[in-house]
Amino acid sequence: MGSGHTVRVGRVWASGSQRHALPILLSCNDDEVTESRAHPAAPAAGLATALSRSAVDRDYLSRLRPNLFEELRADPGTRLLPVWSGKALCDLDGAASLVLFAPDRISASGAVAQFYLGRSTSPAGREPKGTAFIAVSLDDEAALTLADEDAWVGMRDVAALLDDRDAGLLVEAIALANWRASHRFSPRTGGPLVLEDGGWVLRAPGDSAEVFPRTDPAIIVAVVDEQDRLLLGSNAMWQHDRYSLLAGFVEPGESLEAAVIREIFEESGIRVVDPTYLGSQPWPFPASLMLGFRALADPSQDWTLAPDGTEILDVRWFTREELRSDEGLILPGPASIARAIIDQWLGAG
Repeated sequence: MGSGHTVRVGRVWASGSQRHALPILLSCNDDEVTESRAHPAAPAAGLATALSRSAVDRDYLSRLRPNLFEELRADPGTRLLPVWSGKALCDLDGAASLVLFAPDRISASGAVAQFYLGRSTSPAGREPKGTAFIAVSLDDEAALTLADEDAWVGMRDVAALLDDRDAGLLVEAIALANWRASHRFSPRTGGPLVLEDGGWVLRAPGDSAEVFPRTDPAIIVAVVDEQDRLLLGSNAMWQHDRYSLLAGFVEPGESLEAAVIREIFEESGIRVVDPTYLGSQPWPFPASLMLGFRALADPSQDWTLAPDGTEILDVRWFTREELRSDEGLILPGPASIARAIIDQWLGAG
């Protein structure tokens, strides 16, 4: 994953990431997975990921109300979440929180798009339980009129600092804004698409076809060997001392487990067995859903580490002591599922 923000974590520098820099790795065929083997030092159940949290009822039935936004904007208790270029406004004094606005602070005419995010399931700050939220996607002029450019912060920079409600709202808003920005015209007629159903459906006038928000599944894998070492790779787009778990997109007609086996082999030369699901996390850059797995390097196979030299320049086995003690090693940032899986593995030994 690419660069986003950098934080000091213990004695290791950790950096955020971007979708285009995913290390695309791993492979082989389903029929090669024929024997079950126990993994060494199996991690504890449950994977805590910063972007998988939420305290919002998405209230999908309300999306069908024809005058939804007019009704919500008429309620002074409704809160607007402005987003711009994958960024939002945050209050970083004390406990980090999103900066939300009353309906009269941002006009509908000044928004590129609006999305109904749902209602809160618990009180937070000054907003009671049941507060309705609208994401408002702004153009450059509207965003810079609302706040200085430096005030807008990226999701990778703050997601791990926000509470459950705000983290969930921000991921939902960024995902929808990115979807709308990349879907302007009908793939069937070529006509302009119009948002309907609370911002969750795109339609071309006069055409019954609907375009829904998309999600692209990608697997990300903690590969371990019989010595319980962890395999990490360095992407060609990264600085040389940055490493992460191997990951890649699921291809059409492919199961998640088959994608794990195929991608690992393609990018590292390692054949793996026993893919075990760990957890998931949305990664809206622009529309990924990261599905975390753990897999064992097949001890019955003779293999040599073989990065492809194009996307992946280096792959290495790491012990826990090496990861904890190498001050020059850059690992994924705290908002990523990669970091959550690495930390889980570190805590298991």
